[in-house]
Amino acid sequence: MRYQPSLHVVLHEPEIPPNAGNVGRTCVASGAKMWLVKPLGFKLEDYYLRRAGLDYWDELEWEVAESWDHLGVRLAESGAGTRWLFSARARRIYTEVAFQRGDVLVFGSESAGLPRSIQAAHRDSLLTIPSRPQVRSLNLANAAAIVVYEAIRQWGGLA
Repeated sequence: MRYQPSLHVVLHEPEIPPNAGNVGRTCVASGAKMWLVKPLGFKLEDYYLRRAGLDYWDELEWEVAESWDHLGVRLAESGAGTRWLFSARARRIYTEVAFQRGDVLVFGSESAGLPRSIQAAHRDSLLTIPSRPQVRSLNLANAAAIVVYEAIRQWGGLA
């Protein structure tokens, strides 16, 4: 039987191993698949990546995409749903949309976020998590967890 993830969580060019590890743990807990889009700021064998994911890493459904374009091909092949992209500069709040099972949640790198070219190409699906102006952006792992669990809340739980 083919694995049907509840969601697809994409980290576009992630830089910090513990963030990716923590997102991986959230994916295991929620039944989501994690995608890492190269270039990565760490090696997949990184101690801190594995440490943050604890002993859940073996349970994680994950894949590495060589590029943004390669990710698009792989997501199409998998039958993934709507792509929702996240940026601290977006105007539409993540709670204003109805997430569906199989949707794709795309988060940018910790230092730069998503490239402006990607944001421009997906303007209608660009979302934000509101925060006070004193904070440039939320931690990547926290942002992913917030949105994953909002989707689950909308569905009424994991079942």
